[in-house]
Amino acid sequence: MKKIILTFLLAIYCLTLNSQSIFGKWISKNDKTGEVDSVIEVYKENEKAYAKIVEIIDPKKQNSICTLCRNELRNKKILGLNILTGLKQNGTEWSGGNILDPRNGKIYDCFIKLINSNKLKVRGYIGISLFGKTTYWERSK
Repeated sequence: MKKIILTFLLAIYCLTLNSQSIFGKWISKNDKTGEVDSVIEVYKENEKAYAKIVEIIDPKKQNSICTLCRNELRNKKILGLNILTGLKQNGTEWSGGNILDPRNGKIYDCFIKLINSNKLKVRGYIGISLFGKTTYWERSK
């Protein structure tokens, strides 16, 4: 009986730890309409955080390409596109990388921070974080 209780408590602990991470799938909403437009997966590679678009909600936009992107990202499919690159953990914040806005093709400096287990603050900026925009992603269910 002790083993069952211990296993149950360990499983709950592991689930709690996982939900306290920036990693996983997040819902991004359109700032103008407030509607969910995509699902983004934040993942870890070589101790850095990255994110890619893994689902586009609007069926008409499934095959959209990033026509406004520059360099090697130009004319790439938005679905599967890495939009967050190279963030390093600095305490409770991840910073030092970039975020791509596929709507306008621009790349910004970026930091992200977990607000709670289901809310991620994403700040894109130019130069200093004072000049930028903040959006919040909600954890996908």
